Amino acid sequence: MINAVPGRLYVVATPIGNLGDLSARARSTLEMCALIAAEDTRHTAALLKHLGVTTPLLSLHDHNEAQRAPELISRLRAGAAIALVSDAGTPAISDPGFELVRAAAAAGIDVVAVPGPCAAVAALSIAGQPTDRFCFEGFLPARGSARRARLESLKREPRTLVFYESPHRVVESLEDCAATFGAQRAATAAREITKLHETTYRGSLGELAARAAGDADFARGEIVLVVEGAPAQAAVAEGGADGHAGALDRVLNVLLAELPLKQAARLAAQIAHVRDNEAYKRALRLKDGTA
Repeated sequence: MINAVPGRLYVVATPIGNLGDLSARARSTLEMCALIAAEDTRHTAALLKHLGVTTPLLSLHDHNEAQRAPELISRLRAGAAIALVSDAGTPAISDPGFELVRAAAAAGIDVVAVPGPCAAVAALSIAGQPTDRFCFEGFLPARGSARRARLESLKREPRTLVFYESPHRVVESLEDCAATFGAQRAATAAREITKLHETTYRGSLGELAARAAGDADFARGEIVLVVEGAPAQAAVAEGGADGHAGALDRVLNVLLAELPLKQAARLAAQIAHVRDNEAYKRALRLKDGTA
């Protein structure tokens, strides 16, 4: 058993399905801390009950993290050891926690990882795609135009791509991936990892899109999608001095067809990781036909 150090924030990974994946260190940390900041206190309460842990809980989720962080920093400065957990997996990885971790680090508070399950890494480990370099994209945008623009910006990305996707959007996302990356691009969809109905689907993007459309079970549960990176020749074509501008242009061309100029430029700047004014100027030239 460990002794939690006062004034430390512990970022604790919890099971993504199988409760046997919780480490002994994680359990001890949850038991010894003065407080657990949890994404959903009801969900974490069930886990703690199973473990026989009685540490108090405080909610910390997407809608209150900015307001709760100062309170938690004050408690940490006063000497409390606090654990941060999400509903499943590693906190702050497409889950709440980033703002609290950043605030704690800025305040000079020790932030300690208690590592464990992560759906993205688990799926990547069984996908059969290159893992020496990969690009984690989290959840794709819910809106179709923004999703297609994001995918277009990744069309020539040579690294293996990892996405999270929800059940009700997986068919549309696979169809958009197949249309953008090419139906023959290899991919793996891992559904309900470590849970009772865990299933791994392998094939081309076209095959997976067709399977998802015709198999109701495909869209039951959370999904991690691992997609083969772009072929070497495509990646080379994207490189060079014009590669960055080319990515921005592709995103803008998709968005300008469906959105007003200012909105398209703002979204494109976020997707292509450029400044707003750069995206706006480029959008004007594309719209005017002077690019």
